[in-house]
Amino acid sequence: MGSQLLFYTLLALIPALGTSDFLITNIRNVKKRNAANTITDGIDIYSMNTDCRITSRFSHNVITSRAANRANVSKEAIFEVELPKTAFITNFTMTIDGVTYPGTIKEKEAAHQQYQQAVSRGQTAGLVKASGRKTEKFSVSVNIAPASKITFELTFEVLLKRIFGKYELFLKVNPKQLVNNFEIEANIFEPQGISYLEAEGSFITNDLLPVIQKTFSGKKGHVSFKPTIDQQRTCVNCPTTLLNGDFIIKYDVNRESPGDLQIVNGYFVHFFAPQNVSHLPKNIVFIIDVSISMSGRKLQQTKDALLKILEDIKEDDHLNFVLFGDDVHRWKNTLIKATPENLAEARRYVQNINIAGWTNLNGGLMAGIEMLNEAHKNGYLPERSASLIIMLTDGRPTKGERNTQVILSNVRDAIQGKYPLYNLGFGYDLDYGSLEKMAAENNGLARRIYEDSDSALQLQGFYDEVANPLLTEVELKYPENAISDLTQNSFKHYYDGSEIVVAGRIIDNDLNSIFADVKAHGAEDDVTYSEQGDIEQTAKALEDQKYIFGDYIERLWAYLTIQQLLEKRNAAKDDEKTNLTAQALELSLKYKFVTPLTSMVVTKPEDNEDKAAVADKPLEVESTYSSSPVVPVYAAQPTYHRYTSVDGDPHFIIDVPQKEDALCFNINEDPGVVLNLIRDPTTGITVNGQLTGDKKSSNDVVPIHNTYIGRLGILNTQLNFKIEITPENITLHSGTKQMTFTWFDEITLLHPGLTLKIIRKKNVEVSMGEGATFVVVLHQAWRKHAVHQDFLGFYTLDSHRLSEHTHGLLGQFFHPIDFNILEVHPGSDPEKPDATMIVKNNQLTVTRGWQKDYTEDVKHGTNVPCWFIHNNGQGLIDGTYTDYVVPSLF
Repeated sequence: MGSQLLFYTLLALIPALGTSDFLITNIRNVKKRNAANTITDGIDIYSMNTDCRITSRFSHNVITSRAANRANVSKEAIFEVELPKTAFITNFTMTIDGVTYPGTIKEKEAAHQQYQQAVSRGQTAGLVKASGRKTEKFSVSVNIAPASKITFELTFEVLLKRIFGKYELFLKVNPKQLVNNFEIEANIFEPQGISYLEAEGSFITNDLLPVIQKTFSGKKGHVSFKPTIDQQRTCVNCPTTLLNGDFIIKYDVNRESPGDLQIVNGYFVHFFAPQNVSHLPKNIVFIIDVSISMSGRKLQQTKDALLKILEDIKEDDHLNFVLFGDDVHRWKNTLIKATPENLAEARRYVQNINIAGWTNLNGGLMAGIEMLNEAHKNGYLPERSASLIIMLTDGRPTKGERNTQVILSNVRDAIQGKYPLYNLGFGYDLDYGSLEKMAAENNGLARRIYEDSDSALQLQGFYDEVANPLLTEVELKYPENAISDLTQNSFKHYYDGSEIVVAGRIIDNDLNSIFADVKAHGAEDDVTYSEQGDIEQTAKALEDQKYIFGDYIERLWAYLTIQQLLEKRNAAKDDEKTNLTAQALELSLKYKFVTPLTSMVVTKPEDNEDKAAVADKPLEVESTYSSSPVVPVYAAQPTYHRYTSVDGDPHFIIDVPQKEDALCFNINEDPGVVLNLIRDPTTGITVNGQLTGDKKSSNDVVPIHNTYIGRLGILNTQLNFKIEITPENITLHSGTKQMTFTWFDEITLLHPGLTLKIIRKKNVEVSMGEGATFVVVLHQAWRKHAVHQDFLGFYTLDSHRLSEHTHGLLGQFFHPIDFNILEVHPGSDPEKPDATMIVKNNQLTVTRGWQKDYTEDVKHGTNVPCWFIHNNGQGLIDGTYTDYVVPSLF
């Protein structure tokens, strides 16, 4: 009733203000457009097809997009695809008015030399690449003439991994406009026969469910998704598309025997996934970082995940916790059995975990490994069981042993190959490369945990993958004189729901079949499996499959071999690393895979001159190893949205998307000072912020050091309005008229050229037509707090729409800015390395740290890694910070 009363009261005010001036609504405003319009900026994507052919888990995928320039001037056509991170691009072509421009795959250095040669001839544009959770981005743009058509075609291949009993093909769907001919089609062939097939999409509505067609019978499966224009719309006659999200195909195969051996054209692949095997008891040590950088949401999510994991621990399992901060703490002196009583005690222990100083990574690892070694030596653990270590950290070693090479050596010597180490890297401000290397050297793997609202689910999801070991010391053997170039054939553990894949080359031309012997330790006894693969049998199974692509087993072998060579290379040194690199490069070039060692050069027509672009495969992290005490590594940044903003004390965060990084600085001034944030004389938009400080008692003689944005003024002289925002009210002035709202309101107000939207007690969004969009976040303190009081945060969402004349503390950074980071070295704070920055012809000493972005989580915020510029941003901002002090809010 209260919200209705407010709504009608506001409606009653409208006549007094002038009905042409304001319109208030409590429903989302939808901009009206031509319902039949499917064209974005003159470029009509009239066809987008994804053709997937999956044979024996190996997926060959071709994405074809056709577009036409319907405008009467040249327009930029953009082709953007997100593909699985484990995929290798194998081909890309552009066809413009019948002329094809192919991509060529070369060794990375040669490719970039060609690119630089093109740069020297004139302006060029590189392909955008970015790495997300499950995908990496491929993007290319090209200008096309009026009435011209263009076809983009991208091919990538990926071996589907079996997790939780299902193979999964992950496709990202985001055409960004309605498409006349949109289709995803997948044809699956599995010689073992398909037992299960499902397809789903995160964007699929009840109306779209029937559009997904899926059938399977025997060895064949088929999935089709072909929505019409009307089915793609977000609502009836809407010009916007529903197709934005994940499309996932899942399936599994029949398993009459533990494995399946297939032989085609001199290559074989062996899939091994035994069923109906008793679970092994597991012995698991959780080594958890509790350093200060884990404070807040990270630690809480870690505790949430551990509590959920404890619910799934089986009674015959053994476990322990090791916490490392300044010091190392063991929950128990040894691993203990997961009895109900012990699990109840473990839950209480996890709930009481607290932050404890710096990062003694080496101490934590050594304590956990030695504990597991001692437990085995003293017979505390079941003889037939699977032991593993899961280590979670969000930072670099800053206490105890800090030399990365020494830590790697210590861990390797302590484990001695006896059990796998799984390293989970939380967030981005860590040495992920060292975690990868350490895990690879110890039969495990590294996994990045993305700092997001679902981090606890990510942690739990990883644990679920290794929660049910079935076999240990698995070894697959083949005839020595008949087989060569074998991929990895020994594995520490085999987990329920997964699959072991081994491939190799047959060198005996007279061989018609091969045998495989598999030996492993099971829960009750040693187990042996025998498998046979027959050339004629495989050929018969394949003879009527028209959609099977080429020598798929040979390509599967090459794909798997390259992946494993790159993993070994990560842990290798000197000559061994050189040899592994040469082998992986040779195979990458032979089979035309874009890998971390190769790049694809695309020559594009631009103004009658060749224009080159380079496509690289983004790495999870580019890492270098050093003998220096601290090895800071700059990693790829997270994929969540970041905005140029000012929030907190006051902390300025400058997003630099072309660097995939951010810069930050503080302004230290007294309460009451007004700072100019944005000034654009062309659009008439000005934004000023007035500082406020902490509360101060009458007898408090200590100066206030903490200041925040306490008032914001947004002025638009062209549209003749101004908005004043305080932690109490939002006031809009238009000419002689005025409207005031509180933060308890939840409304959308429409004014010519302005949309003002209030989200109750959270934020205000101010959109000025095609000019700019700002978000103001409300931070509320406890009313009776002795020191803190409410303040505001200011974020720019569409700053690029302002003119080239825009300036101000934030506005000057709406234009591209370049900088270089040199000589990263330990700083005064062990958690935050220093570096030399070259920016605007200035040489500055900067510090790697992070600031909070509160657009997603207004309470806890999200850490944004950035390079901090000291002394009020001196050397980064134009002039000095006092140049931005203005006399009043408007």
